[in-house]
Amino acid sequence: MRVRALAAAVCAAGLVLTAVSSDAHGQASPRTPESAKAAQSASGVTGVRDGEPRLPTVSRPLMPEPIGVRESVDKLLSDGGETVQRFHYPGAEYVKVHFSRLDLLPGERVTVADPDGTEVHTYRSEGAGTWAMSITGDTAVVRLESEVAKLSGLPVPNLAYYGAQIDQVTHGFTPEDRPPAGPGSEESTCGRDDKRPAVCYESSYPTEYAHSRPVARLLINGNALCTAWRIGPHNRMITNHHCFSSAHEARDTEVWFNYECTTCTARATNPVTKVMGDDVLATDRGLDYTLFTVADFESISEYGYLELDNRQAHGGEAVYVPQHPGGEPKQLAIESDTGSRGACEIDDPAYDGYFSDSDASYYCDTAPGSSGSPVLSRDTDKVIALHHFGGCPNSGVRADLLYHEISNKL
Repeated sequence: MRVRALAAAVCAAGLVLTAVSSDAHGQASPRTPESAKAAQSASGVTGVRDGEPRLPTVSRPLMPEPIGVRESVDKLLSDGGETVQRFHYPGAEYVKVHFSRLDLLPGERVTVADPDGTEVHTYRSEGAGTWAMSITGDTAVVRLESEVAKLSGLPVPNLAYYGAQIDQVTHGFTPEDRPPAGPGSEESTCGRDDKRPAVCYESSYPTEYAHSRPVARLLINGNALCTAWRIGPHNRMITNHHCFSSAHEARDTEVWFNYECTTCTARATNPVTKVMGDDVLATDRGLDYTLFTVADFESISEYGYLELDNRQAHGGEAVYVPQHPGGEPKQLAIESDTGSRGACEIDDPAYDGYFSDSDASYYCDTAPGSSGSPVLSRDTDKVIALHHFGGCPNSGVRADLLYHEISNKL
């Protein structure tokens, strides 16, 4: 499978490039009760939970990390005209096309594939406003395949009406096109960048590696990214509210499983299982979570699931963070040069997030795109926080608060 050169180099080197901006646009000043009160009206997060006011601690809303660009096009595939369109963006990691109209005759279909035909997605008459699944790599070939002549030999009225109209394309940034960090943003790599491709830990940390399999990359609306993971044995996934929060957005979100390097030194990545998001079951801005389902759940059931740990973390507890920083193949943050034992560990189990004491903080390395990652305890291998803030320390929403909110929906 084709991947952009930067991702291949990351796999081959067995490391990740240090991000130059904070995860989820981390804040430029410390999160303190004073800054929380000053930011309350700006963030719009208000209300009371368990008798305590929510005190927002960021001065601007979080957003998913941009990963690509959207372009308008005007291409028609029809039985009486062009039947193949090729979209090529050198160095892009993916290409994704949008059909403004997909009205096909019986026996016709449209395929969207890579040039080698190793990744193929098929569509029939879907109506208006359909995003095709992305193609991994820098080229997508869209083809109208027709068997109309074999059906009856009778003329088809209004033949010119039928076809596939493509009006938009999104594609990933090349390394040179990736936008610079915004003013005042901080870096979420704390000290040395210690996270590595997940497969590098397959032998040395087999339990931690196994618990990274339920973690997936999100491609949101064709041009933004976050991380998500399966929560519980049923069709349930969770990410941050600031990644998306509505069923409409969920259905425009791709969920990529098994996107990781084949070996610690390989340039290639595994074949990816891609499904679309489906419904949003619950979401909350203050706790920054969205619980959602996916279409075609059976195809991802093999990747297993994680569980929430219904307790508060304790200071010094060893943790690890499976994630897709920068949308790259899956990484694991297990080691840390800032930890007392050279490992990722909890710094403050009651840290201010969107409201007082809502988070647990840690110096595990993350990067833009890691939002929504699970923070797992190495004692229990259960999730004790949902990562959402950068800033060193980085922090995630406490799992015991999430458990109180969503356990009845799992």
